[in-house]
Amino acid sequence: MSKELSVPLSPAAAPDLTQRWLRSAGIVLAGSAFVAACAHISLPLFFTPVPLTLQPFAVLVLGLLLSPRLGAATLAAYLAEGALGLPVFAPGPLMASGIAHLFGPTGGYLLAYPLAAPLIASLYRRSRRGFGAALLSAAAGNLLILSSGAVWFAVFSHAPAQLVLTQSVIPFLPGDALKVAAAAAIAAGTARLRRRSA
Repeated sequence: MSKELSVPLSPAAAPDLTQRWLRSAGIVLAGSAFVAACAHISLPLFFTPVPLTLQPFAVLVLGLLLSPRLGAATLAAYLAEGALGLPVFAPGPLMASGIAHLFGPTGGYLLAYPLAAPLIASLYRRSRRGFGAALLSAAAGNLLILSSGAVWFAVFSHAPAQLVLTQSVIPFLPGDALKVAAAAAIAAGTARLRRRSA
């Protein structure tokens, strides 16, 4: 009968693992707080129940700055906080609180966040991490958010395709283009700073 060989952890390994876990937890909490703060920078539109917010900008920035796993965890934590009733979602007269908010007219956008952040991170990490790569990666993530939001809105409202586009996609395109460009500029600037300090 053979005994399994076990490799004991070095005394320094346990503190190192704890430190990494605490760092990751801190990033997740700080990132979800950043999205929540951006959610409250909101402008209601009279012709649609979907408001203009800075939430997508926060998702794009986190996707470009974090690893795919941390990005997904951060946005999943954000949704969990909102589902538990914390005031992290965009306010509005037609918006329910807690988990009911995820089943409202903006649910498709919100549920796409934990998918968009790792998509952006994966695309960006495979590139040379310049402004152009950041722009394309953020644009891909933003397209996923908009598409998911439009499909959800169509199911939620039972509206024809043209109305869905005019209420859940087209009004947001100019602002989203600015958000994509701003997030890409932040990511490219951060990458340059890291290269200089390395």
